[in-house]
Amino acid sequence: MTRYLKEFFGDIHVLIMTVLLIAGFVFIAQDMGKWTTWLALILGLLTYTAAEYFNHRFIFHMKTPQNPFLLKFIKRIHFDHHVDPRNLKLLFLPVWYSLPQIVVVAIIVYAIFGNMTVTIAYACGIAAMLLYYEWAHYAAHQPINPKTPWGKRMKKMHLWHHFQNEDYWYGVTNPVYDKLLGTYRDQKEVEKSKTARNLEKRT
Repeated sequence: MTRYLKEFFGDIHVLIMTVLLIAGFVFIAQDMGKWTTWLALILGLLTYTAAEYFNHRFIFHMKTPQNPFLLKFIKRIHFDHHVDPRNLKLLFLPVWYSLPQIVVVAIIVYAIFGNMTVTIAYACGIAAMLLYYEWAHYAAHQPINPKTPWGKRMKKMHLWHHFQNEDYWYGVTNPVYDKLLGTYRDQKEVEKSKTARNLEKRT
């Protein structure tokens, strides 16, 4: 496991997000006794679970764009990951994609509440869930045997998404939105897709 942890935290995108998360927790540490700080943190976690699903389904699996720049963007973000699922250079979300989204949401939260602690706590919740997503995603594509039934189930679901049918099982950390929005099915009931390994070729 030590090898995998070194590999995981050795990725520049994971490392940057980890450092920013630690810095955020240092900033809000003196206010961790306040319920508003915990509420903001939890809402940040929940926000990311929704973003995880909707980004994956509607952005990462967008119809193949004709614009060369947009095609290059989506190939780096997700298409090429389906072609080569274990390639670490394609596995983690780049900070140039994730960080601006967190900043924009944080600005909106600050504009609404005018409280920096609440804003940073909310951003920490998002970043913490993002890192959990990255670990769950990494573990799904490595020979790691999850210790919990939940972890084992989520790994199976993600591998079905990659090797069975790309139109189902978008959740990486949880199946809630898949079940609510009709993209969760019994694996035995779903036909094998010819384009699960090549999203660019979908019609």
